[in-house]
Amino acid sequence: MGFIEKIRQGLSRTKENIGHSFSELFAGELNDEFYDQLEETLILSDMGVDTALEVSESLRGRCREAHVKTAGEAREVLKTILVEMLSVGQPELELSKAPAVVLFIGVNGVGKTTTIGKLASRLKSEGKRVLLCAGDTFRAAAADQLTIWSERAGVEIVKQHEGADPAAVVFDALSAAKARRVDVVLVDTAGRLHNKQNLMNELSKISRVIDREAPDASRETLLVLDATTGQNGLIQAKQFMESAGLTGVILTKLDGTAKGGIVVAIARQLGVPVKFVGVGEGVDDLTPFEPAAFVDALL
Repeated sequence: MGFIEKIRQGLSRTKENIGHSFSELFAGELNDEFYDQLEETLILSDMGVDTALEVSESLRGRCREAHVKTAGEAREVLKTILVEMLSVGQPELELSKAPAVVLFIGVNGVGKTTTIGKLASRLKSEGKRVLLCAGDTFRAAAADQLTIWSERAGVEIVKQHEGADPAAVVFDALSAAKARRVDVVLVDTAGRLHNKQNLMNELSKISRVIDREAPDASRETLLVLDATTGQNGLIQAKQFMESAGLTGVILTKLDGTAKGGIVVAIARQLGVPVKFVGVGEGVDDLTPFEPAAFVDALL
């Protein structure tokens, strides 16, 4: 099953919730009431008030300029606007300089460990030598879960005892990566410490170790977000953006009750690309994000 089919399937519940509204909307007249209803429908899709208003105003302006007369034609203009908003940054992972390091951050419960395992499997299938780093030493069984995924994906893992210094585990992983000629190191990190400052300090320490031990390596810092958390996810993203310098977002659980519009809000308000989306439980259900296919499925 390709990206379009998976996304369509994943957003099917969204369609049940708000898709009927979109269908009704684009079957009607192109007037002030249409734009009011569009704003409301976009907000219901988890796009957020600010982004929804911006989309609606942009659509109004473009339809006026292009002399668009029907709501059906406006739908195609809306698709173009949303694809443009989603097309930010570098969508592909930058892994050209080995050992490339991909740092995964995000709160507990978003599917971070599972996402790392799925990406490890994907990269290995592309012929890359992958090493996992169990940098979340604060959550009981985090390393055990990552070990299970390393076995499933058929890749190696570096870990230490629970409570170990995460930066020390990253140091060990980078040393192993250089010795074993690894292409990509995927680093799990803690999703929660005693307070936000501790968490951010820990991420800074890890970053300094990577800067020192692999100064020329390609680097990615990916925030894993649960799509079902909606606007709360955006608040999380903004906090991590301030402290960790994100290069992209991976959105999980788009096959559940997620409404999809949060993807647009993230790209618009953070200016970072959504690089992958999780659309199921299978090991191959983490797929590169395709803006045009996503918008088609949403609308």
